[in-house]
Amino acid sequence: MEGIESGSRQGKRVVVIGGGIAGSLAAKLLQFDADVTLIDPKEYFEITWASLRSMVEPKFAERTVINHNSYLKQGRIVTSPAINITESDVMTEDGSVIGYDYLVIATGHNDLFPKTRQEKLSHYQAEYEKIKSSGSVLIVGGGPSGVELAAEIAVDFPEKKVTLVHKGPRLLEFVGQKAADKASDWLESKKVEVILNQSVDLSSASDGNKTYRTSGGETIHADCHFLCVGKPLSSQWLNGTVLKDSLDGKGRVMVDEYLQIRGRSNVFAIGDITNIPEMKQGYIAETHANVVVKNIKVMMSSGKKKKMSTYKPGPEMAIVSLGRKDSVAQFPFVTVVGCLPGLIKSKDLFVGKTRKARGLNPKLV
Repeated sequence: MEGIESGSRQGKRVVVIGGGIAGSLAAKLLQFDADVTLIDPKEYFEITWASLRSMVEPKFAERTVINHNSYLKQGRIVTSPAINITESDVMTEDGSVIGYDYLVIATGHNDLFPKTRQEKLSHYQAEYEKIKSSGSVLIVGGGPSGVELAAEIAVDFPEKKVTLVHKGPRLLEFVGQKAADKASDWLESKKVEVILNQSVDLSSASDGNKTYRTSGGETIHADCHFLCVGKPLSSQWLNGTVLKDSLDGKGRVMVDEYLQIRGRSNVFAIGDITNIPEMKQGYIAETHANVVVKNIKVMMSSGKKKKMSTYKPGPEMAIVSLGRKDSVAQFPFVTVVGCLPGLIKSKDLFVGKTRKARGLNPKLV
């Protein structure tokens, strides 16, 4: 195996595993204070909550799919999945061995990603062509991804028949009933057919007849379909590492108030992979990253625990984009739908803000 040691730069070695929303920000913020290595299977990070807009407007992805080396100027990038962790090193699939003084795990969810930015941009172009050439679209899954994709297609392609099927009793089960009802009403106002309490046998249309069967016995004609269901956590690989006892029964990494993995002062976990009881959202993952960056900086300088930052979940808030102008927003004391919450998110989907946080031009590719 090939060992990767610090170069000419001095300082503590920080390894970040996972280059998503949380990991990319942590690496970016630490790069001038430590010897940072970012380990990720792909060469880029994506603003994931903007991905559905990219399916109806491929050019939008040019700002949302960002090569790691665009914001990580001082860090090292290892483009290979991590496969093992010892007390002192991280091993990757390509044979690299990277030593660490501090370790940040931010692997999020399992998914199949193209390795290069150009491949990802081509993927969005293909998805757009699929939607454009279809007269009818089936969306399976009524969580935020399914609802937002249905809304994007309904607004950009109002002539297309969109059907959304969800196995649960209501859409957006991660938010309150009021927000879910408002989203459902909005979709129906755009002629989106919503079918609840049913699943879809996607193989039922494999013979090319484009007719899908639901568990309730209904048939749906659709020229194409998109599966928008939750992805499993990317944590199973930790069972073969020194952190195998750090997972709870659901595969989540157990952390304390400092976001340290319990029992390990120099290993942190951030983002969706943690066991913190809260909504798993991008802005929360970024808050995790900011807390861990502060704590690693404290540990590298004074090492005094009383100076470290603690993380406490905030009030439950969520904004689900509904096309270009509207959103449904759940705040602690009010739920609203329409163009007012849409002004907060829907036009730019926080892309400019997210780019700026990584030192990039908000508008420029």
